[in-house]
Amino acid sequence: MNLSKFAVALLLMGLGAAACGGGTAGGDVTPGKKIAFLVPDAAPRFETQDVPHFQAKVRSMCSDCQVVYRNAGGDAAVQRQQADAALAAGANVIVLDAVDTNAASVIVTAAAKRHVPVIAYDRLILNSPELAYYVWFDDATVGALQASALLNAMKGSAKPTVVMIHGDQTDLQARILKTAAHLALDGKVTIAKEFDTPAGSAGGAQAEMALALSALNNKLDGVYAANDEVASGAVIALKAAKLKTLPPVTGGDAELTAVQRILTGEQYMTVYRPVRQEAEAAATLAYDLAFGVKVPFELTAGKAADNGVQAVPAVLVQPVAVTRKTLVSTVLADGFWSRSQLCTPDYAQACKAAGLS
Repeated sequence: MNLSKFAVALLLMGLGAAACGGGTAGGDVTPGKKIAFLVPDAAPRFETQDVPHFQAKVRSMCSDCQVVYRNAGGDAAVQRQQADAALAAGANVIVLDAVDTNAASVIVTAAAKRHVPVIAYDRLILNSPELAYYVWFDDATVGALQASALLNAMKGSAKPTVVMIHGDQTDLQARILKTAAHLALDGKVTIAKEFDTPAGSAGGAQAEMALALSALNNKLDGVYAANDEVASGAVIALKAAKLKTLPPVTGGDAELTAVQRILTGEQYMTVYRPVRQEAEAAATLAYDLAFGVKVPFELTAGKAADNGVQAVPAVLVQPVAVTRKTLVSTVLADGFWSRSQLCTPDYAQACKAAGLS
């Protein structure tokens, strides 16, 4: 689903919700519901992006609905306790970004016993037959965006030589990215070296990139890096090799340091997942489930994610490629990062060159 279609779907949802649960003809306020929004850790994005957007969207549809927000601090046991407390307090829906995607199935089962639907947010909850919905970004599109950008950056080479550095293949999303990237690159490039980085660490990627450079005698045309953490390690190794010109390096997640590397030309691109659209989609879906409103088919368009025991209906928001030319219209325009965050003293010159200051 493209972004415009997604926006139409959300609009349809809002209209449907207003018609079915938004109040009576007499103007009465919609009776409040309780929606639990449980996140896994203290990553800054939750406090600055996900939670405010989620709460604002719920408020816009239901003035007296209550959003119960809890942060598990990276502890699956704490998240279980938070979910149990939310259920005991009468939560009508749980939106859950799981600390542990396997262990979280217990939370879904407990909620199902109380007839409370659970929406998996960000991470798909595995092996849970009762999971209601999954809200995330289209990871297959992420891999395709990265591959397309890399091919575009390497134009001029008949069959360019590429090193591929993937994320941790114990992670489902990392596996999806790898498959999508191969579909887009196979046959169009020569994959000289390829690595699956345990835990997707920068240190692991740095060591792998150094090995590849040594084997290739520093001759390569591009680097497919699955995410910004992996990209950072690859860039460190490339700079240490003292190449005259750094090859284009992909990335993902639109981390601040990655966007700054894009400003300086050390990284070619990253992938921005519009958090506001994800949070608002989850909020609208939670509202509909809380009030028993039928979810429009357009929202999922028949898409589903396999969690091991069922095909979970999925709302997949479209990600966006970010390059030096598009960072103003993407991460800056959405307020994901600000000019002051990007243009620190170390990057003042690059920001000036890019017209940001």
